Amino acid sequence: MTMNRESWAFVFGLIGNIISFMVFLSPIPTFYQIYKKKTSEGYQSLPYVVSLLSAMLWIYYALIKKEAALLLITINTFGIVVEASYLALFLFYASKKARLSTVKLLLLLNVFGYGAMLLATLYLSKGTKRLAIIGWICLIFNISVFAAPLFIMKKVITTRSVEYMPFTLSFFLTINAVMWFFYGLFLGDYYIALPNTLGFLFGIVQMVLYLIYRNATPVALENPKKVQELNGHIVDVVKGQDGAKGGDVGKV
Repeated sequence: MTMNRESWAFVFGLIGNIISFMVFLSPIPTFYQIYKKKTSEGYQSLPYVVSLLSAMLWIYYALIKKEAALLLITINTFGIVVEASYLALFLFYASKKARLSTVKLLLLLNVFGYGAMLLATLYLSKGTKRLAIIGWICLIFNISVFAAPLFIMKKVITTRSVEYMPFTLSFFLTINAVMWFFYGLFLGDYYIALPNTLGFLFGIVQMVLYLIYRNATPVALENPKKVQELNGHIVDVVKGQDGAKGGDVGKV
C-alpha cells in the first residue's frame, strides 16, 4: 500500500515526538544535582526560559494552523509542562539574585513579549496572514536558537576538548532535526522545515568536530566558564561542579 504525504508526515512527526520527548528529559541529571546540593548556583535559567517560550510559540502556531497540528501540540504541551517544572525547581533553590533575574526574564519574554505578540496577531491580522506572521516569528526564533551551537563549536576548537559537546546529545539533536524537517516538508510547511535544515547542518558539523577532537590534548583555559548551548535544544555544561551536565531540547 502506497503511503501519501500526510501519512509520511505523521510517521516522521511521531518519531520526532519520541526523540523530542527524550531530549526534553535530558536535563534531569542537572536538576538532580540542584536538588541534591539544594542550590542552583552555577547554573543559569535562560536556556529553560527560552525553551519554554519556544514551546509556547509552537503551540500557538499549531492552534492557529489547526490542520495536521496534533503532533506539534502533543510534544510542545509536554515541553511546556517539563520546562515549567524545571524552572519551578530552579527558582525554589536559586539565590535571591538569581531568582529575581529569572522572574524578570520570564516577565520580559514569556509574559509581556509573548503576550504582546499574541494580542498583535489576534487583533491586527486575520486568516492566512495571521498564520504567516506567527510562522515567520517561529521560524526566525528557531533559526536564532539553532545558530547558538556556533559558540559551542568555537569553544571545542579553542580548548581542543569535546567535554562541552557530548556526542550522544549532538547525534540525537541532529536526528531530531531530520525528523521535523521531513515532517514539515511532507506537509508543505516550510516554517517547520527550513529552520530544521540549519539544525541538521550544525548537528553534522558538531559530530565531525567531535570525531576530530575526541582524542586531542585539551588546552587549559585561564578562566574556565560554564558553556550553554541554545539549540532549541539546550545543553548546560558546568565546569568545576562535579562535572554535572544536562541537556534540554525544545520541540521542533
